[in-house]
Amino acid sequence: MSDFDYIIVGAGSSGCVLANRLSADPRISVLLIESGGKDRSPLIRIPKGFGKILGDDKLTWHFPVRPIGPSNNVEEWVRGRTLGGSSAVNGMVYNRGSRADYDAMESLGNPGWGWDTILPIFRKIENHSLGADATRGAGGPLDVSVGPLVEVSREFVDAARGLGWAVTDDLNATDDQRIGPAVRTIKNGRRVSAAHAFLRPVQNRPNLTIAVNTTVERIVFEGDKAVGVQARTGKGRATYTARRETILSLGSIATPKLLQLSGIGDGSELRRLGIEVRVDSPNVGRRMREHRCVSLQYRLNRNVGYNKKLATAAQQALTGIQYLATRKGPLAGGAYDVVGFFKTSPELDRPDAQLLMAPFSAAPFEPGKELGLEREPGMQAIGYVLRPDSEGHVTITSADPDAPLDIDPNFLTSDHDRRVVSALFRTMRHLFEQSPIADLIVAETRPGSAVQSEQEIVDAALDHGYCGYHAVGTCAMGPSDDDVVDPSLRVRGVDGLRVMDCSVMPTMVSGNLNGPAMAMAWHAADLILSGA
Repeated sequence: MSDFDYIIVGAGSSGCVLANRLSADPRISVLLIESGGKDRSPLIRIPKGFGKILGDDKLTWHFPVRPIGPSNNVEEWVRGRTLGGSSAVNGMVYNRGSRADYDAMESLGNPGWGWDTILPIFRKIENHSLGADATRGAGGPLDVSVGPLVEVSREFVDAARGLGWAVTDDLNATDDQRIGPAVRTIKNGRRVSAAHAFLRPVQNRPNLTIAVNTTVERIVFEGDKAVGVQARTGKGRATYTARRETILSLGSIATPKLLQLSGIGDGSELRRLGIEVRVDSPNVGRRMREHRCVSLQYRLNRNVGYNKKLATAAQQALTGIQYLATRKGPLAGGAYDVVGFFKTSPELDRPDAQLLMAPFSAAPFEPGKELGLEREPGMQAIGYVLRPDSEGHVTITSADPDAPLDIDPNFLTSDHDRRVVSALFRTMRHLFEQSPIADLIVAETRPGSAVQSEQEIVDAALDHGYCGYHAVGTCAMGPSDDDVVDPSLRVRGVDGLRVMDCSVMPTMVSGNLNGPAMAMAWHAADLILSGA
């Protein structure tokens, strides 16, 4: 069968939700296309397995970006390449963003995307280990939990409490300055990806077809209407037809790429590459915002934390045996144990910075390699500007779908971002100077005490920090003719084509984006089914 009512391209956080919702009516046929394979790797279900997954090109895409920072480092941005997409390979932190984020989207001319619409969706999809209340849900398909904290993590939280930060078990219950154990998409020591939550329960529906190892290369048009896609499969090339709509859910990198390859983008650039221009839409791939993480790392005076249990292959094996027997221990937790949201200036009306703390210290990271830990005892924290306004871009370099992209992160170029990253770094460093966490610290090992000025902090973030893997805005929605999609997520200039992934966010949601992508996709399904 090659004819369907709806085609969804990309089986990540948004695509799995859309496949679930659109196929609920047995009269509607749905094709979900994923370029990667089935999510059968046992490492996907082991939460700490993400450290090895990130270097596996069978499960992840690696997109090189333009050189970053004074050292001109070439990083690779990682995205999931399997059912579940990046929700199958991420750090499992479940933040929802704040009321002000969604209300801001609505105020920009996107009716129906405000908090009063989105909060009930979060409550509907969640199955929270803390139970339901006015701000969270229980009984939904997405398992969410709060993990236990080891000694060093508890002392870090106590140090923040001493500075007046509110300590909470549910970081999503308030938008105020706060700190507490990370909320994670984990249940009983196992990762819960979008595929496990939304796709597995419905995968046997006769009206839902899931095509893996299938890479879409072009959108097919008849006149101004998108009628399907051309794809490369293990058996050759194939064309799939959508009677109603095609929905792109490939993420903020691959969605603009596919639009540009299909003739929707900056007309002058497309013509230069020999691509017929279907819609001159210069903001396709533009307006990209991304989190740049600045890192602090410390040597400890006692062998607490996870380094001892995870630094070597032998230690990993012993810890793995413990995990298989109990589903507990270091392997059962997400990327970070503690998350905090804080203000870099007291007069602000809400937090503008986020930190994430882990009871381990990382060995120097090599792009495309699995994450490693130091053998000596240590701990680390990263922090980033919650709502950066520096803008980068994603652009194809050829009409060949396999050609590399031109990705310019353009990190920390605005005065706002430079000021806030400097202030948040100083706040994090001040936190580590407080008892009881300070009593465990021997020295700051990264970036080092010599880093003091704003420029030195910015350089440290660029040279020794990390990408948050939270890109947004490359197909941003809005009411203007130059916005790539309209408030109903329809691609301007053509019919039968929508986008639903983080690329449609016109502003950055405060925090990690897996949860927001799923909730927004739930609302997108309502729009699609209503014919909006």
